[in-house]
Amino acid sequence: MKTVDDCIFCKIIEGKIPSEFVYEDDLVCAFKDLNPLAPVHILIVPKHHYADILDDVDADTLSALVHAAHEIAAHYKLEHGLRLVTNKGDDAGQSVHHLHIHLLGAAPLSNSFGKA
Repeated sequence: MKTVDDCIFCKIIEGKIPSEFVYEDDLVCAFKDLNPLAPVHILIVPKHHYADILDDVDADTLSALVHAAHEIAAHYKLEHGLRLVTNKGDDAGQSVHHLHIHLLGAAPLSNSFGKA
């Protein structure tokens, strides 16, 4: 598993920074965002370090990210809707350069994409 020493998400995955996972499998884990933008705001993160969604992410990891989103949505009963967002690069609002998907829901969401 590729990790980066100064990556906060790699440290969370390795257990160096405590976090309570709301979902975990062999390829991904998920935890609550510290600065939620919705009542449910979960970060879904691959255990292998990829800088962003365009960093040659393998198909198994992409599938695992989507499967995790499905499982989390079912757990939180987000049948009325949710938003999945991933950012690539500083100009898009990516503040942690480790691929992650924001899962937001449990309330009506605006049409503004802003920083997420």
